[in-house]
Parts: sequence; structure tokens; C-alpha cells
Amino acid sequence: MAEDAKKPTEEIEAPAVAEAVNVADAPEAEAEVKAEMAEATEEKTTAKAIKEAEEKAAKEERKAHAAEADEKPKQPVKPARSRLERQGKKFQDAAKQVEKTKAYSLTEALELAIKTSLVKFDATVELHVNLNVDPRHADQNLRDNLVLPAGTGKKLRVAVFADENVEGADLSGIEELTKQLDKGVMNFDILISTPANMPKLGKYARALGPRGLMPNPKSGTVTTDVAKAVAEAKAGRVEYRVDSTGIVHLGAGKVSFGAKKLEDNVRAVFASIKGNKPNSVKGTYVKTIHITTTMGPSITVAASEL
Repeated sequence: MAEDAKKPTEEIEAPAVAEAVNVADAPEAEAEVKAEMAEATEEKTTAKAIKEAEEKAAKEERKAHAAEADEKPKQPVKPARSRLERQGKKFQDAAKQVEKTKAYSLTEALELAIKTSLVKFDATVELHVNLNVDPRHADQNLRDNLVLPAGTGKKLRVAVFADENVEGADLSGIEELTKQLDKGVMNFDILISTPANMPKLGKYARALGPRGLMPNPKSGTVTTDVAKAVAEAKAGRVEYRVDSTGIVHLGAGKVSFGAKKLEDNVRAVFASIKGNKPNSVKGTYVKTIHITTTMGPSITVAASEL
């Protein structure tokens, strides 16, 4: 205690003075920290502002380029040509002879079809009848066959899957036909068989079916009277059925037949279609009828003709 009392007054007061100086400098240090933080914030804000300004300038530049592109004159767009305009000159000349809004009588339509035939070969006269039927219903899935009075104008090769030789047949004999079918050779247009021999054709169904050559009772190619079936096939037996949209497509003869024979064939087809009208069909049975030749213009026939 005596020693402490002996210490100079300056030594005792020095720490107190230093502490007082530190307390006095604290506000200045805090002010410096705040200034540094404010400066850092300002730098960040400035960098962000510069980036936004650059993006805005780039956007304005893109808009300016787009406006310049819009101001350039656009190339004129050619209007799409109609189906008739895309056809050849001969077809267009033939089509001008047909009134699209007129429904012709059958005689007029056939005479006009012959007149507008363009091809050099003997063209087929096609008949297209749109019926008010739904093929998804079994009773409305129209199918039949008939012999055209004037024939089809085609030379058909008829084969008979039977042991006996049939007059008029181009090919007959089970053994001979079996050898050809095993090789995948089908040199015939119509194949006729007896009911007893049909099981032997079963293994060839995948080859014959897609080609429409598989004998079928509905088409008259499976019968016990083979000679009669051959004679009818040679005379011009045709088969028709509605497609998935309810339309019958059928070749009614050749242009060389003349209007009279063609009319006889078409009338026979009309009679068959009319006679097979399903009982479940109510109201209008025939929607439209069209006649045309191979590669020729279409001609509308009055539905009342059927």
C-alpha cells in the first residue's frame, strides 16, 4: 500500500486516459465502417444497373431489326390452284363439256362419258353408287354378283379346282393346280371349286384371299354345277360389294360397247342393287350416282334413275 502510494500520479492516470481516447474514437470507426458498406452497396447497385442498361439496349436493338425486317416488301404468295387446274390440258377440255351442277339422265351420262374418254386404249366405264347404308351392320353390308347382259369386255382366265375337265375352262385339275399354287404361281383370274374340294384349298387361303381369288359361295365360285359357273364367268359375271363408306364401285363395260350396251349393263346393276335393299334402311336409299371412264371426268347421274 505504501508502494502504491509512492507511484507517480501520471502512471495511475495513463490507463484511464487511454480508455477515454478509445471511447472518443468509437464513433469515428463506426462511421468509417458504415461508409465502406455504403460504398460496397453502391458498387453492387451500379454493376446491376449497368447490366440492366445493356440488356435493355440489346432488346431495343432487336426490336429495331425486327421493324426493319417488317418494312421489307413481302414476296407475293401464289394462290393454290384448283384440282381441275392441276390436270392436263386434255382433261380440262373434256371437263368443260360436263356441267358440274347438273344431274344427267343415264343415257345422257353414258353418251357424254364416251365422248369425254381421253385415253387411246379401250377405257373401262366405271359406275360409283353411294348408298345410305352402314356396312358395320351385317344386314347392310351389301354384296351380290350378276352376269352383265353385254359382258365386261375382259378376257378372263378361268381355273377349275376339280378332277374332271370342264368345257371352257382355261385350267383344270386338282393335281396341276396344286403344283402351281405350291410354287406361288396363279395364272388365272377366277378360281372355281366344288364344295367337296374346298378343304384342300384351305392352306392356300392366305395367298388366294388377298388377291380376291379364293372361291366363295356368295360370289358363285363354289358350286356343284361347275360348267354353268365357268360359262357365266366367261359371259361376264361380276361381283360387287359396298366399301367401308357405303359406296359400290363397279366396271360396267368398255367404251367400245356403245351407249346402248352400256345402258343395259348399268340397268342390270341398278336392278340388283335395288333388289338387295336392306329392310333396316329407312328413307333415301341412293345418295348419289356417278359415271366416269378411266382417267376421264366424273359425270353425275340423277339418283331417280335407280
